[in-house]
Amino acid sequence: MSETQASRESSDDVEVRDVVDPATVRRAPRYKAFFLTGALVGVVLGLLLSFYLVSSPSGSGLMKPGVYVTVLTAFVTMVTTLLAGLFAVIADRRSLRGR
Repeated sequence: MSETQASRESSDDVEVRDVVDPATVRRAPRYKAFFLTGALVGVVLGLLLSFYLVSSPSGSGLMKPGVYVTVLTAFVTMVTTLLAGLFAVIADRRSLRGR
């Protein structure tokens, strides 16, 4: 590469701050954080709800309360994770609204 080509390329380089306007930068949600939060909330809510229902008087007749706790916790975790994903998609759509 000759010196003129090298100097021409270096003069064409621009600072990112000169090109990018921070007011128009898209702030997309982090999906992984939404899903992990939804899963953690689901596990906690599922365990609390299932242990409450198993320990209630109507839950004393259950033959295998562990299975009930596991299934209910898994279901609540699935629902809250899907809801968290829905919230992430809604937040993503809102970030695109003004464009």
